[in-house]
Amino acid sequence: MDMDSVFSGSSLQSLAKLLRDAQEEDDDDDDDPRCSVGAMTPGSVGPVKKETTNTFQVKSENKKTIWNTEEVPEGSEFDDTWDPREKPEYEIFFKQHVGTEDVFFGMTGKDPSTACCEDIVIKIKLPETKYSDITLDIQDKVLDLRTPKKKLLLHLPYPVNSKEGRARFLSDEETLEVTLRVSRKFDFINSSDG
Repeated sequence: MDMDSVFSGSSLQSLAKLLRDAQEEDDDDDDDPRCSVGAMTPGSVGPVKKETTNTFQVKSENKKTIWNTEEVPEGSEFDDTWDPREKPEYEIFFKQHVGTEDVFFGMTGKDPSTACCEDIVIKIKLPETKYSDITLDIQDKVLDLRTPKKKLLLHLPYPVNSKEGRARFLSDEETLEVTLRVSRKFDFINSSDG
């Protein structure tokens, strides 16, 4: 079979006519051949889909609520853009427990990435601050620190166990050091020993 006859204009028009919907053929009154190659798209193959209009459904029992409590990100109740207190300097470190089997043999599959770390250590510089002036609130994904002169609302990079944290104030360095245990699901890297 000759390739020119397969891809001729009339054969393409015949193919387009076969693919056209039966209802569309009934609506056409003219039998003039027309080029429908430009109008043919992948979406035009198959049955015609009816458009449906989706109406917004309110899932809340109270019709006056604007949003559900699940839609509000954790820690947004602490966010106060009008608070004049300045944000203190801070650093985030990741800490992991490494044994000789990790260092010399690489048996546990741990690597230096944050995916293998067990703890998050946050060092916050608080100059001219006493330990008694510090208010610290830790939730699963948010650290909220307030002093008379400074305020820090920090969204944590990983969820933490808010019940098992430690904080110590190093008065000679004027630094608060907060150590938080990362709560992860167990996998082949993060085992249950730690």
